[in-house]
Amino acid sequence: MRASMPMVDFGIAGLGSCLGEPCDVLRDAHRYGVEPELVARMGFRTYHKAPAGVTTSMLAATAGRTALERAGVDASQVDYLVVASASMPEYFSWDPSTAVARELGMRGVRTLLLTQTCTSGVLAFQYIAGLFATRDDVRTVLLICPERVSEEQHGRMGSGTTADSDGAAAAVLRRGHRSLRWLATEQLTDAEYTDFYRLEYGGSAAPFPPEGRSNHDIDPAELIYRTFQGDPERFISYAQMTDARLAEVVDSACGRAGVKRAELSKLLLLNANQEAMQGMARALDVPLDRTNAELAARLGHFGSADPLVCLDICREHGELKSGERIALAGVCAGLHWFCTVLEV
Repeated sequence: MRASMPMVDFGIAGLGSCLGEPCDVLRDAHRYGVEPELVARMGFRTYHKAPAGVTTSMLAATAGRTALERAGVDASQVDYLVVASASMPEYFSWDPSTAVARELGMRGVRTLLLTQTCTSGVLAFQYIAGLFATRDDVRTVLLICPERVSEEQHGRMGSGTTADSDGAAAAVLRRGHRSLRWLATEQLTDAEYTDFYRLEYGGSAAPFPPEGRSNHDIDPAELIYRTFQGDPERFISYAQMTDARLAEVVDSACGRAGVKRAELSKLLLLNANQEAMQGMARALDVPLDRTNAELAARLGHFGSADPLVCLDICREHGELKSGERIALAGVCAGLHWFCTVLEV
């Protein structure tokens, strides 16, 4: 095992979350064109929906204020604001990170926007480590991961395998802070599947759909068929590969941190359906209750914010013990696998 001490020393001084209103998955499944029986089999019970008029920036600011208050840090003490999100922005040719800064009253703060799908929130730790390593004037960074579903572009429940939620999570990262200390971050990428999860319409390649069509009309089964050329064996191999590489990226991050995977007390993954959570737990060779599977069932999927939302809940419930090592990890569109290891 290769072990290297982190180049910089920083930890999480405060966490905060802002979740949309809880909604019953089975009750609302038909609204999104999904059979309730299918969603029930996937294990989701609740998703969270922001009220009309509540924007992504508003969710971000509320989570940020909570994290700052818990850390005992004034907004004026923040040296950098990092916003990481997989959501479609509220506007084009517009910077969500400065919009969040304005909501927080942080007009002069330096900002960074990360939009690398659902990996953004976890990978943010290595970019923030770079800030601490290269800027001795940076002592406090506010990381916020806001997500709000654009229902005009895609359904919250997809083909029944997910239940997408609105909300935000925030973390105040301080140089020299000893709690929830960053140890390592790792990433793997396979560009072969870059088109697998894409929305067809709305970008510069196809700004408008053909008349009478929308992203809602794209059958996920058709997308799978196209990607794997109708070969079920290729799809099965793909599913097995994604779980195996998740274990690989966790092991690589643990190696950098000088920790063995078996020593991790918790693995907080993206909030997937229960079948997927069970598959990831098997690949990682950990009991399901050492993951956030139960939280996933009652929260829904908050995009890049999932691991931080779950971390906030675990900390509030006293489930983290000093000295333990935990991992924030997952696999998402790109394809990307990612993992950050923290010491409680």
